[in-house]
Amino acid sequence: MATHNDMTTLSTVLEKLRIRKQDTEFGWDAKKKAFTSGGKFYQPAELVIIKTYRFEGDSDPSDNSILSLIEANDGTVGYTLDAYGVYSNNEGEGHDDFIRKIPVQERTEQQIFGE
Repeated sequence: MATHNDMTTLSTVLEKLRIRKQDTEFGWDAKKKAFTSGGKFYQPAELVIIKTYRFEGDSDPSDNSILSLIEANDGTVGYTLDAYGVYSNNEGEGHDDFIRKIPVQERTEQQIFGE
């Protein structure tokens, strides 16, 4: 059974997602003000954040990142990854507001990874 301690690195979480074929990356499309994945566009009401991980670098603030696991209403499960603070990769207008509008239904790692 997975515990919080089993998911201490970004690479561990990404590898578990890859193994389960849940490694679809959701990206921000500033023009359409939507998340996109595989050519599909999603609005906040079509998505649910099911788990959020925060990773902090021991010595370098640029190593700080947030990984949000997302499930779309069509069954697609994937993630969005961003640095936080001044190192954020998502400078597109509206990205942060979009994320805040996605409902959160936090799930345990056991529910997500079935371990």
